[in-house]
Amino acid sequence: MSADMLHIDVGAYALGLLEEPDRRAFEAHLSTCVPCHEELGELRGIAQTLDGIGPIAEPADALPVPPEPSVVTDLMRHRIRRERRHRAARGLAAAAAGVVLLAGALGTGYTLGADREQPRPPAAQADTGTAALMRDGKAASATDTGTGVTGTVAMQGRTWGSRVGLELSKVRGPLQCELVAVDARGNAHTVAGWSVPARGYGFEDSAMPHLTVQGATALTPEEISRFEVRTIGEGRTLLTVPA
Repeated sequence: MSADMLHIDVGAYALGLLEEPDRRAFEAHLSTCVPCHEELGELRGIAQTLDGIGPIAEPADALPVPPEPSVVTDLMRHRIRRERRHRAARGLAAAAAGVVLLAGALGTGYTLGADREQPRPPAAQADTGTAALMRDGKAASATDTGTGVTGTVAMQGRTWGSRVGLELSKVRGPLQCELVAVDARGNAHTVAGWSVPARGYGFEDSAMPHLTVQGATALTPEEISRFEVRTIGEGRTLLTVPA
């Protein structure tokens, strides 16, 4: 038991409320502590008075009798000291936790700072663009003899489905088109949509030789039977590319 707790337990000792180990510790402390000895002398008179009072029958409608001011003062003093002790303990625990968190934050900040100073190796800089997908994915090309549209579709399987890239050429506008993935049952799943300007793509007067778009579908590569480029609204098929 700490010295502060021994100071606090004067009232409990005077009323005989301490357990045996705490009582012995307080008595050892009392022999060397003048303030506790003086306070105990004041409280013993109150304890003796309380000890000699037996139960008194009160009328049913009687108001409760307020305690003696000295008893109230002692109880309040005891409670205030105990609350201060608890607040001090919580403050020390919070301070210790703050030191641990600060040390962890400093360590993390130093590590992150060191990581920022070192450039990534080229192998870690993954190319996730459409060009990489066309280069590394499973690709297939086709040309529609009726529309003259030509294109290449590439796909890569993912845990959630498939990434799909498209390069489209020899198509005139103005059109709104979409790329759909068709499953084995003939159901179409939209992958991407875009607009074709009047001059289109892949002609001498076109602004660009081909259109490049990227999209995705929930279908896995094994579930896709073919891709189709369709006009939005009319639903006309401009190009079919086998998967």
